[in-house]
Amino acid sequence: MANGGPVEHGFPHLATVRAAVTALYKRLSYDTVHAFDTSVAPVDVAFCDQDDLHLGVQRVARELVGHYRLPDARMIVSFREMTHAANVELAAGPEYFIELNDRFRDHRRDIGAALAHEVMHVYLHRLGLEFPGTRDNEILTDTATAYLGAGWLLLDAYREDASSSQKLGYLTPEEFGYVVAKRALAFGEAPETWFTSPQAYTAYTKGLARARADGQQPPLTAAGWAGRRRYAKDRHAARAYGAGGATGGAYSFSAEGRDALRVTFPCPTCHQRIRVPVRGRVRARCALCHTVMECDT
Repeated sequence: MANGGPVEHGFPHLATVRAAVTALYKRLSYDTVHAFDTSVAPVDVAFCDQDDLHLGVQRVARELVGHYRLPDARMIVSFREMTHAANVELAAGPEYFIELNDRFRDHRRDIGAALAHEVMHVYLHRLGLEFPGTRDNEILTDTATAYLGAGWLLLDAYREDASSSQKLGYLTPEEFGYVVAKRALAFGEAPETWFTSPQAYTAYTKGLARARADGQQPPLTAAGWAGRRRYAKDRHAARAYGAGGATGGAYSFSAEGRDALRVTFPCPTCHQRIRVPVRGRVRARCALCHTVMECDT
């Protein structure tokens, strides 16, 4: 939790974020991911200063348990002085003990954001899905929280001005915006109206631009002129001098048999690698997330 200190910006963890999206689809399946077709509604986790602290925090915890479909899990929430925003004890269950930073006693609007991350830890723990290393595992948790419909709360908790700052989670604001936007594009949502923080909205728009760019890379037909020209040059080089290695950043060429060239590139939705023959216009379908792509190979 950045509290008054510098906030990192940009997309430094993008490769891990994309790997986390792929891991979600692989572990949960397309049908389970799309069972989370509705995000947490702002009214369901609203928390004002007039609410009883402990009754309110238990209500919000129950809402998130319901959203993540953990009906037999009970969250016992307490407060204490600590460095991080929150912590959860991952035991066998059904009871899980969550500790929130004492500052949330006076910043109740962000309790839902802190709990969204910690309850997701429980969800992933039960799935047996984790990444090696604390940093990557926390990025997985942030990404899963956002992609499964509760991470916009974490983005909305980001506020920054000339004299103060606050950010929850391990992702940068722009990376949170990217994952929330990836979800919005996949599920047809419009989360723009949910943000109460102007800085969070700005980060979302930057993330949305990056998410849309995923669907505008060659060999997709939506790629721009410069990308198509670079792809044609790399394709010519692969045919003339032999395929091998990533010649165009995201895509790479490989040869199968005599004069049989194939191109491999990431799915713009789940980032699973797709492999298609190089033979002009091709329609490809991702087996993992069911996205249908129009390609010009």
